[in-house]
Amino acid sequence: MPTTLASIKKSLDSQIGKEIKLIAQAGRKKTIERKGILAETYPSVFVVKLDQEENAVERVSYSYTDVLTHSVEVEFFEEAGLILN
Repeated sequence: MPTTLASIKKSLDSQIGKEIKLIAQAGRKKTIERKGILAETYPSVFVVKLDQEENAVERVSYSYTDVLTHSVEVEFFEEAGLILN
């Protein structure tokens, strides 16, 4: 499990273009699950292009801090063992 922002960014950089599943906290007891493709990484955020059939929005972005604080869980489909919490 990555423990720094730099290690989270580095692990996401190596996964650009791969299918991803996000589970984001949307409130006290509510979570949102989204599937898409990891499109880009920037110094502070990463962008996921979502499946249009399942989602109303085209793209979402989250900060690496969201992953570090467990507000967003990231899972890559090709590597079932790789889960960033």
